[in-house]
Amino acid sequence: MPTRPFRFGVSMTATGTHEAWQAKARQAEELGYDVLHIPDHLGISAPFPALVSAADATTTLRVGTLVLNSGFYRPALLARDIADTDQLTDGRLEVGLGAGCVGEEFRTAELAYPTPEERVDNLAHTVAELRRMFATPGQRPAVRQRPGPPLLLAGLGDRILRLAAREGDIVGFPVMARDTPPGLDPQQVLADRVAHVRSEAGARFGRLELHLFVSSVVLAGADSGGRESPDLTAVHRTAPNLTRNQILRLPNVLAGSVEQIAETLHRYRDTHGLTYFSVLEPDMSDFAKVIARLR
Repeated sequence: MPTRPFRFGVSMTATGTHEAWQAKARQAEELGYDVLHIPDHLGISAPFPALVSAADATTTLRVGTLVLNSGFYRPALLARDIADTDQLTDGRLEVGLGAGCVGEEFRTAELAYPTPEERVDNLAHTVAELRRMFATPGQRPAVRQRPGPPLLLAGLGDRILRLAAREGDIVGFPVMARDTPPGLDPQQVLADRVAHVRSEAGARFGRLELHLFVSSVVLAGADSGGRESPDLTAVHRTAPNLTRNQILRLPNVLAGSVEQIAETLHRYRDTHGLTYFSVLEPDMSDFAKVIARLR
């Protein structure tokens, strides 16, 4: 089976003026990113208008959500927004969906906060309804991409990864410090989660694109201004109970020289099949050096 090429995304929020936002989108495209992502949280940019604006300012950059809280939407209304956005972005839309996990946001939106089981059930229902509506002849508005924009389903639990393996186009693994039980190697957690998806996907596993969300990129060596080793101070503030060595084992932390990080991503591709990596906006310029090495 041919090796799937790398893809790279950057997660941003549309702050400031229309001109400033579009300038950021153009910068992402110029730096070599394939996809610009918008998260879905109250208090920050509404995803779909920002994605349309970003696509309008760029030529090849794909745009997507990472990830929509499916609990905020009714499937028919979400299908309408997705279809219009897919049309207005010239078919460059990718749709990331999650079950939602921030209880305070549900309460602020005056929505009941379901149990974890109910949230996954709702996500499964949403995916099924989106697939059905996108495939319905005469559905209006219609999606530009057929049979629909690629669906990225992200999570770590057995049920949500089973759903992603069987119904998604892209499977997202947000393996972070809080998701690693005490005494377990986070690299093994990632390996186990990928193995679970492989088992659940069966014959369709080879068609899935596997995505890793990267929360921190910490350069060292010549590409960092001369630091001999990665400065993990900022990362340690978010995971104060972890030692330096434990932080360096986190899959969502990429630390080292550009060459070392590039080697890590090659290893993730060769070992786990991970080929799609996304970073946060503050790391956009640093990670672009890694992208340039891998192209």
